[in-house]
Amino acid sequence: MSMTLPTPTSPLRIGTRGSPLALAQAYETRTRLMAAFDLPEEAFEVVVIKTTGDAVLDRPLKEIGGKGLFTREIEEDLLSGKIDIAVHSMKDMPVEQPLGLLLDTYLPREDVRDAFVSFEASGIAELPDGAVVGTSSLRRRSQLLNRRPDLNVVEFRGNVQTRLKKLGAGVASCTFLAMAGLNRLDLENVPSTAIDTDDMLPAVAQGAIGIERRGDDARVAEMLEAIHDIPTGQRLACERAYLARLDGSCETPIAGLAELDGGTVRFRAEILRPDGTEALSDAESSTIEDAAEMGRAVADRLTERAPENFFDWRS
Repeated sequence: MSMTLPTPTSPLRIGTRGSPLALAQAYETRTRLMAAFDLPEEAFEVVVIKTTGDAVLDRPLKEIGGKGLFTREIEEDLLSGKIDIAVHSMKDMPVEQPLGLLLDTYLPREDVRDAFVSFEASGIAELPDGAVVGTSSLRRRSQLLNRRPDLNVVEFRGNVQTRLKKLGAGVASCTFLAMAGLNRLDLENVPSTAIDTDDMLPAVAQGAIGIERRGDDARVAEMLEAIHDIPTGQRLACERAYLARLDGSCETPIAGLAELDGGTVRFRAEILRPDGTEALSDAESSTIEDAAEMGRAVADRLTERAPENFFDWRS
């Protein structure tokens, strides 16, 4: 092989946030690279980087800057050469990367569904009128209030462990997590129930891990090509094209899911008002080659159907 592989004395530096889930995703990336190139664990260094989003836990993301809060410091270190690759939860990633960086490697996608987590009930329908529900996701908040306007939805931020502690302390009757996170952390004892995507359409790219690199780093590009999951990339091409067309961020209640069936991509989408008073949905199928254009077309149709003031939440 012509490329120079990392060694224990010159390791590949993997940048990540420091939460247990973020670290699990970085370790999965390391494990896949180790297997692909028959390298020891010591040939990699996991570098923990604290982001603004990790430091501010008492305010909604929409008030402090949206998705970029979980990536800015990591991307700065990637551009400066302090790290060689960055591992991200794709649902947290803005649709555009800083100049000089590329996000074109995805690991096999995990379970895309949301998880209902509660010590008191096994599903949304079992919650009593006026129950307190904790979530930091504007998308989940909007979907919940659309289905159950009687619920009292409160801000619930922090990593998986933090949210479970709040739940155990009685701050809320239930919360919602991604099934992917529970699976990657092997949290089988968490009182959770997977929610069918027909009942709660997930966030764009939920369950997917993305690996970001410098555009001019040919060695890293070649290494990452060996672990890239093509089906996940095909699905995210559609979902992120849709999100980009809608200018999606943490300030926007947007859901979308692309699924593969042979050479066909089925895409379902939903946009909502933040207070849940109105929801618009659409669905379409196309070939894999046309999936990104389909995502944009679905976004355009939803935009055309929306009332004049529907997108006030984007201002």
